[in-house]
Amino acid sequence: MQRITAFVAAAMMTAGLVSAPAMAQDQNAADSGSQAQAPAKNFSDEQLQQFADASQNIAMISQDYTEQLQNASEEGEQQKIRQQANDEMVDAVKDSGMSVEQFNSIGQAIQQDPQLMQRVKGMVQQPQQ
Repeated sequence: MQRITAFVAAAMMTAGLVSAPAMAQDQNAADSGSQAQAPAKNFSDEQLQQFADASQNIAMISQDYTEQLQNASEEGEQQKIRQQANDEMVDAVKDSGMSVEQFNSIGQAIQQDPQLMQRVKGMVQQPQQ
């Protein structure tokens, strides 16, 4: 499950959806390079809005846990914080109405498609009322 945290942070950073530093899991972030063969899909506005909503929630979770992680001195404590952050991020994705796989799929498509990225950025900047 740690890969989800790294990918989510990498996807948000790539999409420009969050300015908070990514969680310290660089060894897994390189794995996201394998999505180049995944074709960009046509996602509905509803799916993209769910992605945008989940991304905003994940950004807040990431920021909170990044601060906690920076203050943790022991490796065991850091690992526990990473796991808690990951669990909350997974819950945020599910609470938005989508699966982690759907979220990751949209995140991969956004990295490959600048127009799709702009659509999602617009949804983040102007959330539904």
